[in-house]
Amino acid sequence: MSGLSGQAAIVGIGATDFSKDSGRSELRLAAEAVTAALADAGLTPADVDGLTTFTMDNNLQVAVARAIGIPQLTFFSNIPYGGGAACATVQQAAMAVATGVADVVVAYRAFNERSGHRFGQFATHLAAAPTSSGVDAAWAYPQGLGTPAAQVAMVARRYMHVYGATSADFGRVAVADRKHAAVNPAAHFYGKPITLEQHQNSRWIAEPLHLLDCCQETDGGVALVITSAERARDLPRRPAVIAAAAQGSGADQYVMTSYYRDAMTGLPEMNVVGDQLWAQSGLRPEDMQAAILYDHFTPFVLMQLEELGFCGRGDARDFIADGAIEIGGRLPLNTHGGQLGEAYIHGMNGIAEGVRQIRGDSVNQVEGLRNIVVTAGTGVPTSGLVLSAG
Repeated sequence: MSGLSGQAAIVGIGATDFSKDSGRSELRLAAEAVTAALADAGLTPADVDGLTTFTMDNNLQVAVARAIGIPQLTFFSNIPYGGGAACATVQQAAMAVATGVADVVVAYRAFNERSGHRFGQFATHLAAAPTSSGVDAAWAYPQGLGTPAAQVAMVARRYMHVYGATSADFGRVAVADRKHAAVNPAAHFYGKPITLEQHQNSRWIAEPLHLLDCCQETDGGVALVITSAERARDLPRRPAVIAAAAQGSGADQYVMTSYYRDAMTGLPEMNVVGDQLWAQSGLRPEDMQAAILYDHFTPFVLMQLEELGFCGRGDARDFIADGAIEIGGRLPLNTHGGQLGEAYIHGMNGIAEGVRQIRGDSVNQVEGLRNIVVTAGTGVPTSGLVLSAG
């Protein structure tokens, strides 16, 4: 195990409602989520000395501190690469706590991604930006690859060609997520499961992606409270011990358009993350009783299973067959409903669900769970966690 393993824990989780029109500012959403997380942890704003979030978040740490009454900060950070930042915010917090830089750090993400700026829209200005990202985008945008769905569709099509995966294989991820969301009162699709036939009949967004292969657009916020494992023992909630936390970027890495790799059939950056998670924690895929895998698009869930070592290359379609990723299966996935079924909060709500599974109070609780792996955004430099009961 690494020096970071077991040194910190998530001791509080908080969230706003998840909606398509929050009716309030992004700062208010952040403040509500952070306040709820602190209450859940049995702590107050005065206990907090660190805040971390995404570079894409519009809420500065000092603004959140003012809004909820945090008197001073000794640590603050922003993590890039969109959804790839999710688990890295917890990694940064854990490192700060483990090294004594901070005592209590809150990681947060809040946005009006449906009623405000929608990430899935074509934005031509990105390809003209005088930055390295602008240069990268200038290669893909003229080909019509200017939305996340179109960009992922290219890789998904290649994966299907090489390994024989089908749209129905992708649909089984959506069906499982929606089945779990259907019994989660916090989920947007509460009470609304789908069938594989409904998935197959949903309209095309960018072939081979159907509408039901694509995550939601959501307004909302989520926050997580991280402190030392020692202090966690004195707090009211059962801690989710951070057994491992890692970031990763692979060879020929771009943001959503890593099309220059020889194979273009996987997510090498997730393999980089997975190798670190298993080395740090001393655990293996077979030690995980469940997984929360970033599901902005269903094909990348299959690829993650392969990159993390749950099955061999091209074998994910067989691995997920026959209800294997549903409650009662060999590896239940996204028991909150995922971003396809609960909400799209850039993966932060998935980390919160990992904490609930460790606590034993998920709406789809996996019996006997002691370890769970959580991943962040795919198609970009990314991050991951292993949470344990300790």
